[in-house]
This record gives sequence, structure tokens and C-alpha cells, in this order.
Amino acid sequence: MSASLSQWVAAARLRTLPMAVAPVIVGSAAAADLGSLHVGRALLALVVSLALQVGVNYANDYSDGIRGTDDDRVGPFRLTASKLVPAKHVKLAAFACFALAMLAGLWLVLLAGQWWLIAVGLLCVAAAWYYTGGKKPYGYLGLGEVFVFVFFGLVAVLGTTYTQAGTVSGLAWAGAVGCGLISTALLMVNNIRDIPTDRAVGKMTLAARIGDAPARASYAVMLAVAVLLPLLFVDSHPWMLLVLLAAALAVRPARTVLRAQDRRRLIPVLRATGVIGLLYAITFALGAAL
Repeated sequence: MSASLSQWVAAARLRTLPMAVAPVIVGSAAAADLGSLHVGRALLALVVSLALQVGVNYANDYSDGIRGTDDDRVGPFRLTASKLVPAKHVKLAAFACFALAMLAGLWLVLLAGQWWLIAVGLLCVAAAWYYTGGKKPYGYLGLGEVFVFVFFGLVAVLGTTYTQAGTVSGLAWAGAVGCGLISTALLMVNNIRDIPTDRAVGKMTLAARIGDAPARASYAVMLAVAVLLPLLFVDSHPWMLLVLLAAALAVRPARTVLRAQDRRRLIPVLRATGVIGLLYAITFALGAAL
């Protein structure tokens, strides 16, 4: 037996990709607000972000699969746990994505002329692999949310802005924190769903450590703070009020997270959170531009 193309695509977890697109949109919007939008550099940043996201998804599939973490789970299809392909092939897929991210990142650094960003790129790849990889993965220690906030929020947004504008602004920081919180909320709801099985195998995510109810509440709080931060700039950017559309879209998934007892009902919230993140980025960009 072997996995089909559709199963490889499913394991790439496309519903998480909006979290890779959103920081580039927000970071580019902040660069445009500074008068320094570079479309080519934005596209390279997008390749880096997407390749890292798919890479970390395959890396998690591999590392959790060989540890047996995914042997009994509620969530989406996993290649390694299904045993339809050798685990090493999933690992190679992850490394191929990381290699693509590094090549695009190197090109971006060459264009920006900021060589120190190579070190940041290497840290991003290391963070992607050691989330569930290595002997002591930090995702098993409850630090996954911290690293997602830093790398898929602060680093992704501010890096996108900096490679285009050579500086960052308060608006960029607000968008970076917002994107980081929404990405963290997506990871949180994923981990809420897996609390029972994660605890059983010793994977102590932040959700598993703080408990079901606090983890659910944190999801709603993170989305609320993410939406409120750009409103600090409505005096200079009145159209930033458009981000409230993302808040309206977040009401239903937040209610589901807070109330659903059947953990399978949390699966659609993953996609909904990704859509919220994308809408947040688009409305943020419009608010910065108008």
C-alpha cells in the first residue's frame, strides 16, 4: 500500500496555510504604509512562510507518528501513523520544504542586503523541526504556543516589513502580535481537541498543562486581543475598523470552543480560525491602505 496524492495533500494540512499567508499580507501592508512596498520581496516571503508551514506539518506528522502520539487521535489524517508510507519519506518531505524555505529566504536576504537575517532563517527552520522533533521536543513541554507566537507572528510579520522597508513601525508591531495570537489560537484549539490522547502519551502541550476550561477560554481571549490591537491606530487609519469583521466571524467558532463537549466538533474550528486569520490580514491591509 502507498498513500495517494490526496492523502499527501491532506497530511500537509492545507487548512493551516492561511496562517502562513496572513503574516505576509500584514507585513507587506505595514511596509506599504511606510512607503516601501516591494511585491517581489513579498512573494519571496510568502514562499518562505508557506514552505515552513507545510514543512512543520510534515515534520509533526513524522515525529508524532514515530513516537506513537498519533496512534489514537480524533484529528485529520496523518501519513506516518497510517503506515501507508515509510516514515523516512515523510521526513524527507519535511526537509524538502525546509530546503525550499531556505533557498527563498536566502534570495530575499540578498535583495534586502541584511545578512544577519540568515541567522533568523536558520532559527525558524530549527524551531519548525524541534517543535515535535529531536529528543526533547519543545512542543511536548508546553512551549509550542510561545514559539508559534514568536515565529508565525512576530518574526513573520516584522521580517516581511523589514526586508521591504528596512525598518518596522508601531502598526507593524500591532499586526505582528495580532497574527501571532491568531496562529496561537489555531494551535490551541488543535491541542484542546487532543488533550486526552496527548496526556496519555506524555505530550504536555500548554492546553494539556493548564486544563480544558482555561485553554478554551484562552482561545477566545487571543482572538479578541488580536482584533482590538489595530484599533489603537484608528485615529490615523480610520478604516482599520474593518478588522471588526474578523471579530464578527470569530463569534461562532469561539462559542463552539467554549461550549462543545464532543471534541470532534473542534475540527471545523481549525479551518474557521484559518479563515479568521486571513480575513484579519485582508482587513488590516485595507485599513492601512485606505
